[in-house]
Amino acid sequence: MDINVVLAKLESLERCIKRIEGKAPAALDILEKDPDIQDIIVLNLERAVQQSVDLGLHVLSTGGERSPQSMAQTFEKLADTGFISEALAERLARAVGFRNIAVHEYESLSWPIVFSIVQKGLGDFRLFAAAVLAAIDADNSVN
Repeated sequence: MDINVVLAKLESLERCIKRIEGKAPAALDILEKDPDIQDIIVLNLERAVQQSVDLGLHVLSTGGERSPQSMAQTFEKLADTGFISEALAERLARAVGFRNIAVHEYESLSWPIVFSIVQKGLGDFRLFAAAVLAAIDADNSVN
């Protein structure tokens, strides 16, 4: 693994998560009424998903795996290799689905779903980051 690339992406991922947490409203109605909070949260969720996919692709390519055919398949392949659990892979694949709606069909976003992701889903990105960090540590202990 190119440790500099991975660490930069992990730092960007953490920055996205913190930005979301810093703007997370206490209640759904606040999110529904504030377009600035909506934009900050959705943009940073999109970025968090993209950074996670990029990290996953880096892990797969380092392991000699063939490139997945979709962003969501990145996490499925990582679960197949045992890098992450199937449950985490499923949740991250759903995050890709959210990202695709956010990018291509922004007007159809469901604010209750966005609010739920902010309240309950950010930990998935941190679990994934922890798996990547563990792989870096294992890789460095071998060298």
